[in-house]
Order: sequence, then C-alpha cells, then structure tokens
Amino acid sequence: MSDFRKLKVWEKAHALALKTYKVTKAFPREETYGMTSQLRRAVVSIGSNLAEGAGRGTRKEFTYFLRVALGSTQEIQYQLLLARDLGWISSADYEPLESNAREVRAMLDALRRSLDR
Repeated sequence: MSDFRKLKVWEKAHALALKTYKVTKAFPREETYGMTSQLRRAVVSIGSNLAEGAGRGTRKEFTYFLRVALGSTQEIQYQLLLARDLGWISSADYEPLESNAREVRAMLDALRRSLDR
C-alpha cells in the first residue's frame, strides 16, 4: 500500500477534517490556541497517520499508524462533545460530525482487524 488516496477511510477522514475546519471557524477567538487548535490537530492526525502508515511499506507499521489514527478519532469525539456542551457547536453541526467520526473510527477498526489476520 503506497497511495493513501485510494483508501476509502482516508477520503472519509479528509472530509471530516474539512468539515471540522469549517465549524471551528466559529469557535471563540480566545480558543484559537486552545480548543480550536487541538481539535484541528487531532482531525488532521487521522489522515496524516493514514498517509504515513500507507507509505511505510510494511503491514506492521501500517497497523501501528492505524492505531494512532483510531486514538485521534476518540480524541475528536470527546472534543466535539465538549464543544457542543460549551455551546460552540450547534446540535445541527455536532450530529453529522459525530456520525462522521464514528464512521471513520469503525472503518479504521475494520481495516486494522483485517491487517491483524
């Protein structure tokens, strides 16, 4: 595996990153270096780890990067929940982002399990 762009999970993760960037533009200005930055770094981490893992060339290394990406999806899910509870994200924005994050997590987990076999 070398071209990460051929991975459906990367496509979904990339779409999640784009949507997250759009939503976080409305976060409070004082959170620019706090929650906004943290959430954006976490969402970018998913696609980045897929790209890096795909380029490593071994199943073992790719699996490692999938596990890192899985951790980032958990981080994003919490941060989205916190942002919603703080009133920074409306339920109308939160629900599709949360659904996308769950879908990416499930796809990453399925891919990881298939590589573990």
